[in-house]
Amino acid sequence: MGSREDILRAIREASPPPAPLPDLNGRRGQKSGDLAAQFTLSVEEVGGRCVRTDEASLPEELRALAQSLEAKIIGSIVPQLPGIDLSAHVIPHTLAGVDLAVLPGELAVAENGAVWITEAGLKHRALFVLAQHLALVVPVSRLVNDMHEAYEKVRLPRPGYGCFVSGPSKTADIEQSLVIGAHGARSCTVFLVE
Repeated sequence: MGSREDILRAIREASPPPAPLPDLNGRRGQKSGDLAAQFTLSVEEVGGRCVRTDEASLPEELRALAQSLEAKIIGSIVPQLPGIDLSAHVIPHTLAGVDLAVLPGELAVAENGAVWITEAGLKHRALFVLAQHLALVVPVSRLVNDMHEAYEKVRLPRPGYGCFVSGPSKTADIEQSLVIGAHGARSCTVFLVE
């Protein structure tokens, strides 16, 4: 018998015994009494900001954000804040100069501050990672407790793209030091709309 067989035999012998999977029926994590408050806290804990507003105040809140960020080029598919003509961009690289991307979120997760976004309405899904700042608009009615509930609601009706975004881009890989905006948006503001 060669060394390869010896190594594989030793691995098989050292394997832990099989264990039954836990029963998750009826146990889906901790339920939050106030989903909006928990979501706001979770967004702040991951480096983002949550603005609770209503439909009438949303345009003013979005304009105030753009002004505070000194955003000159806005890429938006949310009607409350118009931006540049995104359909005029043939390749995604030309969106690298976008200061603020404003996108609708399809649902939001209270436990971790994540927002589900898809490419619906976008010619180039790269917009949300190329923009300097990101704003997501989510109806408060689309809040869920945890990722279990979120995955039950997530739908991609055709082959397409969707992802969860939780706060601004960040990494702590380099020298164990947290860097915000390393691979994408430097800030993320979620507008939770009543």
